[in-house]
Amino acid sequence: MKDKESKMSAEKIQSKREQEKEVVSLMIGLYCKKKHKTKCVLCDECKKLDDYAKLRSDKCPFMETKTFCSACKVHCYKPEMRQQMRAVMRYAGPRMLLSHPILVLRHMAETMLRKRRNSHAG
Repeated sequence: MKDKESKMSAEKIQSKREQEKEVVSLMIGLYCKKKHKTKCVLCDECKKLDDYAKLRSDKCPFMETKTFCSACKVHCYKPEMRQQMRAVMRYAGPRMLLSHPILVLRHMAETMLRKRRNSHAG
């Protein structure tokens, strides 16, 4: 029973990891298309950021409990990559509502739940 539970947990964590990578890639793609005038393919700079973000997600030890990287107490991105990702998030975040409204609604719901949990914990 314990093995089955841990396997289910591992599958859930992996699914969450893949979902996070997909959302970040969508955001980087939106940013690159508008800011760097690319079509369908990321520029070298954005491809490097996308690969880096996926690597960091793959290595994240907090995936089971974290909501978003911005809410994490440990910032594992190199400063230059973190700065680039912030620019991507600032630009693409609000624009995601038009291109991927379900993802935005899910993000808002998870943010509200996290805030509610934190306010009840204290």
